[in-house]
Amino acid sequence: MSKVTLSEVATAWKAYKRQYVKKSSYSIYSLLCNKYILPALGPATTLDEQRIQSFAADLLSRGFSIKTVRDTMLVLRMIIRHGEKMKVWPHFEYSVHYPTDSEVPREVTTLSDQHLRALLQHLKGHFSFRNLGILICLHSGLRIGEVCGLQWQDIDVQAGVIRVNKTVQRIVIRDEGLYESFVEIGRPKTISSIREIPLPHDLLALIRPFKKVMPPGNYLLSGACEPMEPRGLRNYFHNMLRDLGIPKVRFHALRHSFATRCIASRCDYKTVSAILGHSSISTTLDLYVHPDISDKKRCINRLAKDMK
Repeated sequence: MSKVTLSEVATAWKAYKRQYVKKSSYSIYSLLCNKYILPALGPATTLDEQRIQSFAADLLSRGFSIKTVRDTMLVLRMIIRHGEKMKVWPHFEYSVHYPTDSEVPREVTTLSDQHLRALLQHLKGHFSFRNLGILICLHSGLRIGEVCGLQWQDIDVQAGVIRVNKTVQRIVIRDEGLYESFVEIGRPKTISSIREIPLPHDLLALIRPFKKVMPPGNYLLSGACEPMEPRGLRNYFHNMLRDLGIPKVRFHALRHSFATRCIASRCDYKTVSAILGHSSISTTLDLYVHPDISDKKRCINRLAKDMK
């Protein structure tokens, strides 16, 4: 068997993968491969479990999140399996173990009640299509790409719902001397992200006059036939926070704030999960449901009462 480097196998694997996966997925694969895997392991002509384990441990020690490390190790496994398929790498089984203390719960950042009220007051008092989009996110938990992809035809004021069926994202591919950057309008990543979300009556009343006059195919945020891209909305949102004296948070904090308020209002967990478009209710539970001691006491007392 010839001495083929991991870098050579990765080049062949990327050429193969590019034919079959979405460009957004390929962008992530090539980024993880080029930024993390090849600088550390590219020259290797063979690997074993110990070296792979050391590579994972090094990434963790450098402060990368457990998700980033797991995603990187998944790409590495696909590259190795491709080398085996090409018969240039021997087959070997391995597993990667992660320190238990690396499983740090994801931090959920939300707007405080005070900052939420200030933001709502500003949005309602200064109408624009971009402000309307942010209002919709606060009342529906839409992701930034989903609200950028929202067209007027996706809003059904009679049924009182918005229909989420597309997402907008900028794809950047830097690979093998190639550079591509473009805006992609595509289907959401999972089937559960295609959903209907009810809107409250006061927000529907605000939307109704514009729904009558706006071309159905125009995008909500831009008011035109081309969408606003997430980067533009993100910058607009951050400038708004600065002008209002609200500490900077990610745009995704609007989604977290919506979900957290739903849980605090005792909404059914499965319903919240469906509104958010999570593929599994466990994602909703892990992110937003954190029972405190009063919740635990209430549960124990209810059980004791039922047992009498």
